[in-house]
Formats: sequence, C-alpha cells, structure tokens
Amino acid sequence: MEKKLILRVDEKLARKAKAEARRRGKTVSQMVSGYFRSLDAAGETGVDLPPITAALAGILKGKSVNEEDYKSHLREKHR
Repeated sequence: MEKKLILRVDEKLARKAKAEARRRGKTVSQMVSGYFRSLDAAGETGVDLPPITAALAGILKGKSVNEEDYKSHLREKHR
C-alpha cells in the first residue's frame, strides 16, 4: 500500500531534485523511496551503504558467475 507524503523543501532544491530525477529516468518519489529503503537496508546489515550500493547488494546471490563470464560480458559490451 502506498501512502502520500508531502515534503517541504526550498524551491531551488525542488527544481534540482526534479532535474536529477529526469536525468535518471525516475520520479522524485522513486528517488526518495529508494533513499529511505537504503536507510532500512543499512540498519539491517549494520553497515551504512551508499544508496546505489545498497540497491545492488545481494543482486547476484545464488547466481553462478565467474571471471570468464565477466570477460565475456566486457567483450560484448565493448564490441
């Protein structure tokens, strides 16, 4: 269930936040939610991770990835 949350910020900061959200292809709400989720994740692990790192943490859990997979990925990426 989603809940509406009203934030009051300086007009200049609001413009910057909207521009950054557009640059990332997200909404300001998605960015703020991601930030709050990262705070929750940091509390669970006891480690304060930056938001992007926290979002990626555990993404490969249960996957079998080795050095050759990575090299293959780089070859495809830089073709």
